[in-house]
Amino acid sequence: MKRNVFYVLMLSILGIVFALPAFSQTATVKGVCKDAQGTPIADAQVTWHNDDNGRTFKLKTNKKGEYFSLGVDPGTYTVTLSKDGKQLDQVSKFKVGVDEVDLPFDLKASQEQAVQQTAKEKGISPEQVKQMQEQQAKAEQYNKSIGTVNEKLKAATAAEQATPPNYDAAIASLNEAAQMVPNEDLVWFRLGGAYLDSAKTQTDPAEKTKRYTEAYNDLHKAIDLKKGKTAEAAGTPGAAPANGQGAPANGQAAPANGQAAQGNGQPPQSGKPAVQSALDNQRMAAYYDNFANAAARVGKSDEAVNAYQQAATLDPPHAGQYYFNLGAVLTNSNTTNDVKIRKQAIEAFDKAIAADANHADAYFWKGQNLVGMATTDPSGKIVAPEGTTEAYQKYLELQPSGPHAEEAKQMLTALNATVETTYGKKGSKKKP
Repeated sequence: MKRNVFYVLMLSILGIVFALPAFSQTATVKGVCKDAQGTPIADAQVTWHNDDNGRTFKLKTNKKGEYFSLGVDPGTYTVTLSKDGKQLDQVSKFKVGVDEVDLPFDLKASQEQAVQQTAKEKGISPEQVKQMQEQQAKAEQYNKSIGTVNEKLKAATAAEQATPPNYDAAIASLNEAAQMVPNEDLVWFRLGGAYLDSAKTQTDPAEKTKRYTEAYNDLHKAIDLKKGKTAEAAGTPGAAPANGQGAPANGQAAPANGQAAQGNGQPPQSGKPAVQSALDNQRMAAYYDNFANAAARVGKSDEAVNAYQQAATLDPPHAGQYYFNLGAVLTNSNTTNDVKIRKQAIEAFDKAIAADANHADAYFWKGQNLVGMATTDPSGKIVAPEGTTEAYQKYLELQPSGPHAEEAKQMLTALNATVETTYGKKGSKKKP
């Protein structure tokens, strides 16, 4: 019995001795993982794939970015570092023997090595490679954001078209979109338009001014961004910042607020279809038109005048409305009855009429500016400049029941002119 116990004990010892060589045929692997800034990468996954037998095991890094494992079979491995499902780095054909091996991951060093390799393959400098990578990274980030941005633009449109419009909700959505894609001129155009429209609904003067100021700044930014893109595409220095609608009759912007705006005020670029160039210019004119409106509202009349002129130049089919808006701004801003400004306003209204002979309000406000330059003769009779009576009569012919009809009739009476009583009736004759 004692012999049997001794025999079993000896076999157990031999089993331990025989097992030791088998265990000694494996290796220990370890390493530290750091990002491009040299910060340890915690909670990352280090996957070891044995290329010889297809076996795979995964290790996790600690707070210090360290990983460690015993009992790793010798062989050739592909080792991948990843986190949150994204591959960060990879080492191929890594040999593991029966000793302890150290495989650190340094993303900064890996990126530098990749840059050098790419530069060598493409025959360019490492600096050029880095610029390419930065551009690619920006493009990838943009593509990730653009889907969300489009949803926010749709939400803003729905809020603006609600009954009544929910401008605050639209502004919130557009502000979020602007933070995501700060270089997108369309988003700033939409945001400025939302502030512009919302200001009209405010009863508190301070809040109204604040919103008009926001509109001015956002629309200015939209124009500058677009002009910068155009200059960059053309390989020329950026043009000066843009410039803006107040109106006695509140003129309307030609293209609808919120349309994509990508015009630039430049001649058609080589290879660019003329139709597309015209559309771009029309859209850019919308930027200037809304900006002019905002500029006029915050007292920047000179910028508003310049912007309306830009809009009219860019978008001839809608020039009549832009010139009307220009005349309106000049009329509103002329608080000192400056004759020079009145003449400029009359010239703008004449251009609006030349573009659209049926623009009734242009005739009325032309008449108002002409009356502002009237004098009196020794008898006290009002002597208005030539064309005043005709302007009021033309307004009444086009709008016999218009919002300014009674005022036009009163002015004609004051000027001792005949007030036609058949305006708007079939068969009525026009006054000469």
